Amino acid sequence: AAGEAQCLSYTGCNFLRQRLVLATLSGRPLKIRKIRAKEEDPGLRDFEASFIRLIDKVTNGSRIEINQTGTTLYYQPGLLYGGSLEHDCSPSRGIGYYLESLLCLAPFMKHPLKIVLRGVTNDQVDPSVDVLKATALPLLKKFGIDGESLEIKINRRGMPPKGGGEILFACPVRKVLQPVQFTDPGKIKRIRGTAYSVRVSPQMANRMVESARGILNKFLPDIYIYTDHMKGVSSGKSPGFGMCLTAETINGTILSAELASNPQGQGAPVLPEELGQRCAKLLLEEVYRGGCVDSTNQSLALLLMTLGQRDVSKVLLGPLSPYTIEFLRHLRSFFQIMFKIETKTTEEEHTGGEKVLMTCVGIGFCNLSKTIR
Repeated sequence: AAGEAQCLSYTGCNFLRQRLVLATLSGRPLKIRKIRAKEEDPGLRDFEASFIRLIDKVTNGSRIEINQTGTTLYYQPGLLYGGSLEHDCSPSRGIGYYLESLLCLAPFMKHPLKIVLRGVTNDQVDPSVDVLKATALPLLKKFGIDGESLEIKINRRGMPPKGGGEILFACPVRKVLQPVQFTDPGKIKRIRGTAYSVRVSPQMANRMVESARGILNKFLPDIYIYTDHMKGVSSGKSPGFGMCLTAETINGTILSAELASNPQGQGAPVLPEELGQRCAKLLLEEVYRGGCVDSTNQSLALLLMTLGQRDVSKVLLGPLSPYTIEFLRHLRSFFQIMFKIETKTTEEEHTGGEKVLMTCVGIGFCNLSKTIR
């Protein structure tokens, strides 16, 4: 009965990943009802089922019950175990969909996680593997999760609809996290990027680079965009191209933007010049929004602040995304933690959009499953 009392109950399919990740970290059981109950094809989608299988793989002793129509899910979390794993992601979502959640869980495993994920590396929906590699890994280092074993390696690229990409993600475990004071983003000093093309002419990448530089060179001289053309087996199963750009500041803040071409057979074909320009403008918009963490990683930063030692952490963010706002509500229900949110007006900062200063005291989360040596 005591276990039942703490069980959190939700309805609907939204924010499924947030709920499962936070349930796993807080050890609280979870029940989600009415998952797409009113639709013609009710219940969990294949990418969500694949995500639940992944959670089952990285934990030990989790209890997962799904009713026959797939509209109700009961999840009782086990211990985060880790180790060397492989997982085939559903090609209807990018690998980023799975990797974002693994980034939240990996530091708290019993054994360091080393996982090979297969599927779509770059699409138009989820953050690509390139962006997570460029922005999420430096963010983890800020909280003291670092070392040679922290890496994301792209072995093969895979574009939608068929995928065929493969990446390796490895992360060390930590007993406690450091609190951070990360309130001054600093000025932008350089822009780096990757223009990739698979199963199309290698010229596509060069054309994207030309057009992106046409815009960005007005602001900065130090711009370097790599071209990455993968051939043969390592180019996946579908053609496509795209670009990922990151802007780095003097204080080590990294802001990112990315775009990918339309999947084969869907929508109008995109010109590489157009894609390069649009990607450059998206990067400038992300710089305008500003903050010390870009909009892709807001929720990861807030989670690591929450799980830090019982000390004050501060992070300056750009405008909060709807996903992040919901994440704050979930943090309150799973960990009973509230953030102090102060808006910084543009006059004080002289730059860009409205900023938000997020302050909290960590809950002193301790990785109990990590073996003491």
